[in-house]
Amino acid sequence: MDTLDSSLYLSNDDLHLLGNGNWYRSHEKLGAHPAVAEDGTKGYHFAVWAPHVQSVAVVGDFNDWNETAFYLNPASSGDVWEGFVPGVKAGQLYKYLLVSHSGEKIYKADPYAFFSELPPGTASITCDLAGYAWKDASYMAERAERPMLKSPLNIFEVHLGSWKRHGDEPQGEPREDGTWPGPGDPFPAQRGTHYTYDDLSKELVAYAKKMGYSHIEVMPLSEHPFDGSWGYQSTGYFAPTSRYGNPKQLMHFIDACHKAGIGVIMDWVPGGFCADSHGLAKFNGEMLYEHEIHPNWGTHKFDFSRGQVRSFLVSNALYWVETYHIDGIRMDGVSSMLYMNFGIDDPGQKRFNKYGTEEALDASAFIRQTNSAMGQLHPDVMMIAEESTAWPLVTYPPSDGGLGFHFKWDMGWMNDTLHYMQTDFPWRPGNHRMLTFSSMYQFNENFILPLSHDEVVNGKCSLITRMPGDQWRQFAGLRALAFYQMTHPGGKLNFMGNEIGQYIEWRYYEGIEYFLTEYDTHRNEQVFIEALNKFYKKNPALWQRGYESSGFEWLDADNSDQSIISFIRRGDDPKDDLVILINFDINPREDFRLGVPEWGVYAEKFNSDAAEYGGSGVVNEGRLRCEEVGWNGRAQSVVVRIPPLGGIVLQKVATQARPKAKGAAAVKHKVTAKKAAAKAEKPATTTTKAAKTAAKATPVAEKTSAAAKSEPAAAQKANTPASAKKAPAKPAAPETKPAAAKEPAKAKAAAAAKPAKKSATVKKTVKASAKTK
Repeated sequence: MDTLDSSLYLSNDDLHLLGNGNWYRSHEKLGAHPAVAEDGTKGYHFAVWAPHVQSVAVVGDFNDWNETAFYLNPASSGDVWEGFVPGVKAGQLYKYLLVSHSGEKIYKADPYAFFSELPPGTASITCDLAGYAWKDASYMAERAERPMLKSPLNIFEVHLGSWKRHGDEPQGEPREDGTWPGPGDPFPAQRGTHYTYDDLSKELVAYAKKMGYSHIEVMPLSEHPFDGSWGYQSTGYFAPTSRYGNPKQLMHFIDACHKAGIGVIMDWVPGGFCADSHGLAKFNGEMLYEHEIHPNWGTHKFDFSRGQVRSFLVSNALYWVETYHIDGIRMDGVSSMLYMNFGIDDPGQKRFNKYGTEEALDASAFIRQTNSAMGQLHPDVMMIAEESTAWPLVTYPPSDGGLGFHFKWDMGWMNDTLHYMQTDFPWRPGNHRMLTFSSMYQFNENFILPLSHDEVVNGKCSLITRMPGDQWRQFAGLRALAFYQMTHPGGKLNFMGNEIGQYIEWRYYEGIEYFLTEYDTHRNEQVFIEALNKFYKKNPALWQRGYESSGFEWLDADNSDQSIISFIRRGDDPKDDLVILINFDINPREDFRLGVPEWGVYAEKFNSDAAEYGGSGVVNEGRLRCEEVGWNGRAQSVVVRIPPLGGIVLQKVATQARPKAKGAAAVKHKVTAKKAAAKAEKPATTTTKAAKTAAKATPVAEKTSAAAKSEPAAAQKANTPASAKKAPAKPAAPETKPAAAKEPAKAKAAAAAKPAKKSATVKKTVKASAKTK
């Protein structure tokens, strides 16, 4: 049914809500909308916020860009200009022509346009969004019931323009010497042509489903003029980029994702916009949407003190969720919004708020407002913060002083882990705390562990080229990194190309080098990631309590000499519990004793060193039976093989009768076992002494020979020879595929894993997400 033009004029209530920042449906009247006049004439209704100007006209294809053909009329208040233009149809180009207060003529794209001209064109396009028949009702109903913090979250981050491309021929005109700009040039030539939304609906969706990801996160979809901004400097916040098709084709892509059971998260950039003259910058001839220029990026920072700007942005977030069925929004650059002095190094230029702090009060209030609005209207939509500082309570409700996000990227984990992984093997023991420090704060927020596009671009190198050693060790290191990320508490995010071990950095102007999977090393890596993703999804212990301290417990955080860590992951059902061990050293270990949480029979459920993944095949076959040897603070232990640069997952698979002890030995054993079990059953909300020790980089003291004699006879088998107490100056193994060799290992004090006092930073049990879902 056609919309009457008379119903699209802003009421006094609309203008009031727009001005005070609470009109969350401003896109339903502002912008260009198909309408019909009282006499039945069809056309479009136009409305734009443009204070302090002399006039506003609409120019476009429909009037041969005549500057005086269609003037808009000012509303009664609110500095909004609106009017009906007969004869306008969907798909026609248009702009607003503003005459500023000083008499300057300014051509601007529509801030609320639903579609835009393909760059380098800069006009808006009239568009009717009605009529798409969504087929994702069952997915949306399931999403509404899904417990957000008790569900798998494994994100595949994608730049739609460079995941894959049609061909790789350079586009545009060559230089005078016949070559095209490439890496290192400021404007490299595009290679090949973009996939469309329809192409992506088939190939990307099928690939993500096959690989076992739960979500696809797309880098900004909003229209942007410069490909090299990757979408983070927008001109059209309500217009999906036309590079890949039209709005209904984007709806089809998201529909296809939902049909495959894959959620879609969108990067959203409310911090600022590009300076291009046809966009929001100095919209009426002076700063209107913005209040200052970003000192690092040159972007225009939104003025959150203006109600009209807040209405624009909150409406925009809700628009993407309601119109395109987006499942989550990752708010980009939150730190740059929160801090008044972000990017300012000169102390003389620093500013402070009325309380004497650096908090940008209008920005933090806007963030809380956006998250609160989304939580009230769409509590099943994820709100994710890219926040890189120690700002407190990011994932706590605004009512508790928090920002109201559901999740936060853990940039600390990413930086520490990548620094450790690029450390050569002899020096890893000295950097061991970088692996374990995250356990000191991992439940303070609801964290996502990101290995994003930012880590494989701008000279940072690809993930695999950060790994030390020859090619075998690099791929083994890459597998160990992925294994550590997947078994660590929190959500997961990986950028496209990480899953195949691409050597070059990401290039936005060409596709990922998936042809590399024709080679065994890269194909094996892809097979490994697929298997790891599916293992993660299948095992609730890896995600059911991924944001609760009860879901994680250290076994040994302090084995820096061997570069080994071990821990337990727990789900709601104890039978789902998993025992994790990761070796970040190049040497395999035979006859390695590992404490386990319960008496019984264990089996290896996953091994990153399996031959089918390109590993050396140091695996644990068959059943692993418990022995009555206390280890890692447990009353029982198993003996396992440890792969080089790899990880294993054990799980209890059967019961086992305990051997009966006799006489005084039985009483002594019973007491010892009770004490060990009591320690193991202490609440997981405590932070282990081992983790604190690791965080301070305090080396573990060697057990004296006298102490070793006090261990049960079976425990005296060492986990490391005495000659290996210090890291060698060079790797012990050659730069080739390692072979497992039997080697006794050093006895470690069980006291190292003894639970300590409760952490002073124990997280509240009620979070923003707990209230919404």
